[in-house]
Amino acid sequence: MSRSKQLAKNTAIIAFGKICTQFMSFFLFPLYTALLSTEEYGIVDLFSTYIMLLIPLITFQMEQALFRYLIDARDDENEKKVLVSTVIAFAFFQISIFFAIFLIAQNFIHNEYKYFLFTNVVVYIFSDIMLQLSRGFGDNKTYALGSFISALSTMSLNILFIVVFKLGAIGMFQAIFLANLFCIIFIFFRKKVYLYLEFKSIKINKIRELLKYSFPLVPNSLSWWALNASDRIVVSIFLGVASNGILAVSSKFSSIYISFYNIFNLTWMESATLHIQDEDRDDFFSNTISTVFRLFSSVCFCIIAVMPFLFPFIINEKFELAYYQIPIYMLAALLNMLLATYSVVYIALKMTKKMAKTAAFAGIINIISLLLMIKGLGLYAASISSVIAYGSMMLYRYLDINKYVKIRIEKSLLLTEVLMLVLLFFTYYQMNTFLHIIALLITLTFTLFINRGFIKDTFTTLRHQFHKTS
Repeated sequence: MSRSKQLAKNTAIIAFGKICTQFMSFFLFPLYTALLSTEEYGIVDLFSTYIMLLIPLITFQMEQALFRYLIDARDDENEKKVLVSTVIAFAFFQISIFFAIFLIAQNFIHNEYKYFLFTNVVVYIFSDIMLQLSRGFGDNKTYALGSFISALSTMSLNILFIVVFKLGAIGMFQAIFLANLFCIIFIFFRKKVYLYLEFKSIKINKIRELLKYSFPLVPNSLSWWALNASDRIVVSIFLGVASNGILAVSSKFSSIYISFYNIFNLTWMESATLHIQDEDRDDFFSNTISTVFRLFSSVCFCIIAVMPFLFPFIINEKFELAYYQIPIYMLAALLNMLLATYSVVYIALKMTKKMAKTAAFAGIINIISLLLMIKGLGLYAASISSVIAYGSMMLYRYLDINKYVKIRIEKSLLLTEVLMLVLLFFTYYQMNTFLHIIALLITLTFTLFINRGFIKDTFTTLRHQFHKTS
């Protein structure tokens, strides 16, 4: 099977679980905004922010090392046992330290939800390990099914806890805990992880080896946290938890967009790792990145174009201020998507220190620009600082990565993309239905035009598959 077909196949498999996840999340969005107050939604989002901060500090990103090293050990059962046993033992050790610290710190935390901070961190850690283990074994189907089970459980339990039992934010925290627990149990038994757990397979020297790869990812992860989540804390401090609820809603659409992109990026990362030493890698990387940029930039533009029509139907009026932030967050997400597409070169070459350096650079820019603008621009400071930070990191990484892999970017394509963004931003803020309709029609035409080659190839492939099965 060719590299492109293998990439497409793996993407399609993972897409099953992830698309279902995002559709479920999207359909629950009106429920959250209708039944939760801005304060409740803000506190759930804020706690999720804290959890995402704590996880890499506890795990040292060992689950990422597990995935990367399992790729090289797919034909070595003994090495699989060493990797799985060592990483899971290390996770238990780190969690025990976290538990001791939490017991002391919780005395100073005066919040009714504080215990969920511990329990949900633990289940997130082990669900991440199980999911990365599945990918490392080359079983993307299990990865997709695990994601699907987690999403379906979250949706069902949220409806039960929020709508039926009226538990509010507590219900959301309980749903998150149980959904991740179900994902852990499913993968643990489906992949028979217990067969890879042996006390004698725990190797201290293997921990050192894995940490050399994973530990530089910690500052990288913290920098991404600063880029994606520090806004929540700064806004909560300066503008209040209710304003954070508005911010959480306004960034939800860009988060869903990035989640869809990450479906591709998961398999792109694996494909890039497998083919980084190919003689024609420059052409392979350039062609793939160009195709992905055309496709996902079009998706971004379509979201912005359709939002004036969609927003009033899915978002409760108490969150109406979120409307004005959405296109700015979508632009930040577009820049994030582009830099992530070519940043897999760092992963493929095991250059995690480079990732940490560039992400730290962008994280500092984000926090400084946010603090400088927050008093004058309010919520706009959060979205604009994200654009500045992602744009800076995109440019820096592009120039640096081209030292190792020559990636060609079409200048004419970039120019047309910029012009489309200018048009969409202008019409979006005009509050004129006629202009919104014109912008939507232009966007759809533009999408079909620049992706015509991809659309043609997709239909050709589907037709051939249909003929084979008929």
